[in-house]
Amino acid sequence: MDETSRPYKVMRLIARLNIGGPAIHTTLLTERLNPQIFESKLVTGLEAGHEGNMLDLMGKTAVRPLIIPSLGREISPSNDLRTLYQVARLMRQYKPDIVHTHTAKAGFVGRMAARLAHVPIIVHTFHGNVFRGYFSPKKTKLFIDIEKFLGGFTDRIIVLSDQQRQEILSLGIGRADQYQIIPLGLNLTPFLEADTLRGQLRAELQVGPDVPLVGIVARLVPIKAIHFFIEAAKKVLATHPHALFLIVGDGELRTELETQAKALGVDKAVKFMGFRGDLPRIYADLNCSVLCSLNEGLPVAVIEALAAARPVVATDVGGVKDLIGSNETGWLVPAQNVDALAQAINEALANPALAAQRAQAGREHVYPALDIKRLVGDIETLYLDLLRKKGMLNKG
Repeated sequence: MDETSRPYKVMRLIARLNIGGPAIHTTLLTERLNPQIFESKLVTGLEAGHEGNMLDLMGKTAVRPLIIPSLGREISPSNDLRTLYQVARLMRQYKPDIVHTHTAKAGFVGRMAARLAHVPIIVHTFHGNVFRGYFSPKKTKLFIDIEKFLGGFTDRIIVLSDQQRQEILSLGIGRADQYQIIPLGLNLTPFLEADTLRGQLRAELQVGPDVPLVGIVARLVPIKAIHFFIEAAKKVLATHPHALFLIVGDGELRTELETQAKALGVDKAVKFMGFRGDLPRIYADLNCSVLCSLNEGLPVAVIEALAAARPVVATDVGGVKDLIGSNETGWLVPAQNVDALAQAINEALANPALAAQRAQAGREHVYPALDIKRLVGDIETLYLDLLRKKGMLNKG
């Protein structure tokens, strides 16, 4: 594309690069947009110590973010005002053509700063939302009102699925013509090759091929509802007494969850594995991958598991249905229903042929549709379209 005489400047903001989908998304976009057309700067806050850092886990990457510590997740009116001033000053110096924000706090600070700095184009991506399962009704209403205000001067609101678009639009945030559905895009190639890694995790755990391995890959935070996974483990063990339940991730609830597993008498069967940088190797040996969240956008863990052709059991929240459908590519269960969760896991373990069939359909569903190449193309097309509408192409 030879539509510009110099790269357009994109400033991307995210509250923190904690381990999870939004950090993967923003890092890959910063790294892979065509440098002949776009110059990208990533601005981020600091994650809490227990959250882990996505760049550390990803290993080698060309991304070197600018860190503004106070942009992190914790809300403090006095600190946030200083952060707003700091970010606005940075924008006046950098003079971005496009500001693209990700996650709630960065979405507020970044868009307000972009408005103050007279940035021509403002874009925000909802990876999930904080309107369900996070805060009290009073605080949730405040956040909805803030998003309504911000929507008034956001050029494009990106959502990951049609279900997510309907949910957020129904709250009165923005107008229908501001929304654009752009699903996640991930580097799925390592997961497509997971079959070549079979047996390595079992060797690490010192278990044979007949031991059912059920895993969940998630941050150990309230919204992921890992306690339901542990409760379901107790029920599944009644049918599959030799099964092991692997919790891959870490977070603020780890001690509480370890205590729960011990109290339920399943601590020998539930293994906490911490953050891992070898997820294809983990997925390769799972008989079933589980998600039991209370709220999601388009969950990375489900996409990765399906790309690895692993059977998935997941709660029907956010955009999960766009990945699982009506059980065509896995098992979809109601949120907060331990019995349904355990039953679906049992079915996946008891019917390996059906599980493999759905898993293969899942791989075909997510690849190449949710690969990083598609995401980069979608974002570049969006940016160029917005630049064209603002009369900013070929400006030199």
